[in-house]
Amino acid sequence: MVFGWIDEQAGTRRRAGLERILRPRAADSPLLDLASNDYLGLARHPEIIAGAAQAARVWGGGATGSRLVTGTTELHAELERELAGFCGFEAALVFSSGYAANLAAVTALAPHGSLIVSDAGNHASLIDGCRLARGTTQVVPHADPEAVRKALGTRPGPAVVVSDTVFSVDGDAAPLAELAAVCRRSDAGLLVDDAHGLGVLGAGGRGAPHAAGLAGAPDVVVTVTLSKSLGSQGGAVLGPARVVDHLVNAARTFIFDTGLAPAAAGAALAALRLLRREPERAERAREVATGLHARLTAEGHEAVRPDAAVVSVRAPSPEQAVRWAADCRAAGVAVGCFRPPSVPDGVSRLRLTARADLTDGQIEHAVRVIGETRP
Repeated sequence: MVFGWIDEQAGTRRRAGLERILRPRAADSPLLDLASNDYLGLARHPEIIAGAAQAARVWGGGATGSRLVTGTTELHAELERELAGFCGFEAALVFSSGYAANLAAVTALAPHGSLIVSDAGNHASLIDGCRLARGTTQVVPHADPEAVRKALGTRPGPAVVVSDTVFSVDGDAAPLAELAAVCRRSDAGLLVDDAHGLGVLGAGGRGAPHAAGLAGAPDVVVTVTLSKSLGSQGGAVLGPARVVDHLVNAARTFIFDTGLAPAAAGAALAALRLLRREPERAERAREVATGLHARLTAEGHEAVRPDAAVVSVRAPSPEQAVRWAADCRAAGVAVGCFRPPSVPDGVSRLRLTARADLTDGQIEHAVRVIGETRP
């Protein structure tokens, strides 16, 4: 049978408890949300919705073409200027998604003959970028600057070190200052994905590179998403202007992809401006994460100490993780469920995301539900 192997793989996934199912979310869902990446609680904020609506009224429903044809509007340019300025970099380039931004950055900065040193815990988008790049990739142990140093010592030509700033599975932070020092001793570039740092870490949420003193460095390139703390959609690459110019000319996910929809650009710009006015949102997101972790560990859960807004709680098995998450949902609390192959260490987890707009009462309720439904 044509595509018969699909049925075989589906059966294998079901038997292993690894089947993924789409569950459409209702607009008026009563669930307490600890599953989304809306770290600052801005996705439904009136100002962000108004920013999206106004952009759609002015520019229409879509960008109408790739960025190099008709897909770059004055709104895109405005967002890029303000995003670069907020994070402390010379220039920014907006993409239709954070995934596309990572593919662009890795492939364009790792030409044939180069070495890519990639952290074992990196996000799938960075991993796919490494696979598509023409350079040679060497995967090193998680958050290990010494392993990075040794890998760079083997390089035949240009090199770039690739890492998340905050890893999406356990929420632990990369040792950015140490990685930058290792890169500089070896004359290598540093490319980091700050998807989970922007809006949470750094002064006023300016991100993990800003907190590490790397903002604006000529040898550092940063990717971000607009779909997490900024409550919108899309991604961006930040860095030296000459790097951004190179991406415009060499990055396939920029050249051949339709530009970010104006509504998403307008929402992201509104969120960025709100964060400038209310920098305390970043601190509150970190406080919520710390509070969640403290309450969970006090109840006997095996939870990883959060460095940003992600709190990971270990589950005994994939099947029990799925059942635990389902039981939490049935009790009114939405939590993430991470299982192999999404987790590099093979350990299944509940993944909780702190939000700046969660109250202490909501946090206590979530912890109680997680404890009552523990397998």
